[in-house]
Amino acid sequence: MSQLFPDCFLTFTPTTTQFGAYTRVGCDSNATASNNCNAAVVHPVSTKLDFASHRATQLQSSQFPPCDTSFKSGIAPRRKNFSFLIPAPPQYKTPFKWPMSRDYAWYSNVPHRELSIEKAIQNWIQVDGDLFRFPGGGTMFPWGADAYIDDISELIPLADGTIRTEVDTGCGVASFGACLFSKNILTMSFAPRDTHEAQVQFALERGFPCNVRDHGDGLNLAEVDRILRPGGYWVLPGPPVHWKKFWRGWERTQDDLKQEQDAIEDVAKRISWKKVIEKNNLLVWQKPINHIECTESKVLKTLNICKSDDPDTAWYRNLEACVTPLPEVSSPADVAGGAIEKWPERAYVVPPRISNGSIPGITAEKFKEDNKIWKERVAHYKRIISPLPTGRYRNIMDMNAHLGGFAAAMLNYPVWVMNVDWCEAFSTYPRTYDLIHASGLFTIYQDRCDITYILLETDRILRPEGTVIFRDTVDLLVKIKSITDGMRWKSQIIDHESGPFNPEKNLVAVKTYWTGEATPK
Repeated sequence: MSQLFPDCFLTFTPTTTQFGAYTRVGCDSNATASNNCNAAVVHPVSTKLDFASHRATQLQSSQFPPCDTSFKSGIAPRRKNFSFLIPAPPQYKTPFKWPMSRDYAWYSNVPHRELSIEKAIQNWIQVDGDLFRFPGGGTMFPWGADAYIDDISELIPLADGTIRTEVDTGCGVASFGACLFSKNILTMSFAPRDTHEAQVQFALERGFPCNVRDHGDGLNLAEVDRILRPGGYWVLPGPPVHWKKFWRGWERTQDDLKQEQDAIEDVAKRISWKKVIEKNNLLVWQKPINHIECTESKVLKTLNICKSDDPDTAWYRNLEACVTPLPEVSSPADVAGGAIEKWPERAYVVPPRISNGSIPGITAEKFKEDNKIWKERVAHYKRIISPLPTGRYRNIMDMNAHLGGFAAAMLNYPVWVMNVDWCEAFSTYPRTYDLIHASGLFTIYQDRCDITYILLETDRILRPEGTVIFRDTVDLLVKIKSITDGMRWKSQIIDHESGPFNPEKNLVAVKTYWTGEATPK
């Protein structure tokens, strides 16, 4: 996994099976707020997820045995392979199109009322008949994030394109990130763990990038520093900030709050962050643009510089009590790695890491050619998948993004694109993505991973009636199709955009709609 570099931190051939246990939910012409015939008739459902029904329904297939009932979270642990399909909950409905999904979700898709009660004062979520409504509240902004974001805008530049990517730790239901979309800022929301029932699922259902960290202690500041861009900001809201004024309302002692803030400030100094401003309940630090001062200073008590040969290497490495080194510079005024353009020019301009030769084998010409190729390919995708620009597909994953050309070519569409290392089970809930894109993935990984497990994991995180685009050689696409036919997908091999004589083709597959049966009461 390469460095994320946000600008800002807030804190074989299976037999075709007969799935008698799964049924398509009928269409209710009176279904609330939906013109889509995929909307289901709503029946009363338990507010507790019934893992017996939609985690272990019997499949009549030796290829895909029943799901283990111990697999309750629905999040596949890394390095474990599972040979089963995970059905959608009974009465599952096609999520609302964007932008309506920002404010509404079907109750039956995430049947949990807990947050509407636990966070009622903070106005996170409300139950409205068979819908959830998201009024935009949060822990720090119960009546909406707009004023809260305006306060932050007075401290750091949110509106001029300087900041494009932001990480929100402890994200609630992602209402903060939702409001930042209006400023053209893409927020990746993290929950240190899903402590509040289904909060991450709600964020994903709404159409926002969100993830569950695989450790419960949150991101420590050394790791925040690693993925933060040179000159990026870290904003800390709420306790213990400005504790002398607000401590009575936080139900904590002054000594406790002072010790917490002192500890945070001590670590921030040791990783060479500059304290920019403390105003009201907001405290802002800025990462240095280079490491000249902290490496040459004999006064600053900074953490050691990590000795890793490759700071981009992140998988299977323990967090270390050291600062990830920035590229060397010749002057204190130089930005390590080179200054980047403001958004949206940044999406298409050759990045400094490429123009200065830091990435072996990638030149400025190759970057420009990659952008050109993906514009042509996405135009081809639009011709074969007409709803692509309509909001029907909101959550998209690119399984082999390379230089990000596919995501850049999708910028004018109402979507967001996630890139991952695909030979690992991805830490997300079932039914996260509307569309998954895989260009050359199986050519690269066919000797590294069993493609059956890749496809089963793809099925797990793909929404019913979601689409997958496989771009690969014909032989591999035929093999993929033979497997997905046994997973109840419908697919078709389509010619390359340059014509039928190109050996590379596209396999466009749609996951059919099916659910687990409700458990009799």
